[in-house]
Amino acid sequence: MASNPPAACCASGFKHEGTPAGETKKINGVDTYIVYPKDKTPEKAILFVTDIFGIFTNSQILADEYANNGYLTIMPDLFQGDKISVSDMESGKADLPAWFPNHQPANVEPIIESTIKYARETLGVKKIGAVGYCFGGKYVCRFLKPGQIDVGYTAHPSFVTHEELGAIKGPLSIAAAEVDSIFTTQLRHESEDTLIKAGQPWQINLFSGVSHGFGVRADLSDPKQKWAKEQAFCQAVAWFNQHL
Repeated sequence: MASNPPAACCASGFKHEGTPAGETKKINGVDTYIVYPKDKTPEKAILFVTDIFGIFTNSQILADEYANNGYLTIMPDLFQGDKISVSDMESGKADLPAWFPNHQPANVEPIIESTIKYARETLGVKKIGAVGYCFGGKYVCRFLKPGQIDVGYTAHPSFVTHEELGAIKGPLSIAAAEVDSIFTTQLRHESEDTLIKAGQPWQINLFSGVSHGFGVRADLSDPKQKWAKEQAFCQAVAWFNQHL
């Protein structure tokens, strides 16, 4: 296992403030958040594969920032309305063991496949990068194949197997947290060996003083967490600018 299954820390974090700039529309029956870059044709897009909170303010604001950096960004509702709500997280009602069995690859992958097809065939996108936060990291690895995803980035990935990581066929960048019971120090080092054997361009940046989830749910009132979140985002953009 390159990263452990999601745990309680996946349902923790801070809600960010802001007004999303994109729009949510139905694509093949799935609610999908889409935000376009200014003055850019959508030849390059980013598929945003969310954490267990799905489409909510934090992820939408991040998607907007990818668009501000020149990339059409598409975020499908992987959970078909059954995401973990922020209110349940805050009240301690989030029941992850009961939730996860309903959101396995057989449930999630058809949505991702449909979104990729829409981007390529309907929107005319030529190249697609993918970002995956926590839960989404697994699917960035699984879809990093010719004709699917061209370039990948994941922050504090969960539930990734060594087989999935070793089978990637494109460049992959990872942002890791110093404190992470899911993407542990040992698993991070094992992942380095797996990535070397995979033979694709790769990068792992380790951020001190932050924990799992910082890339999308950091406490922005804490300068250390805010800086790490922003730098992890810059890491992703730089990776896409280089490889996409």
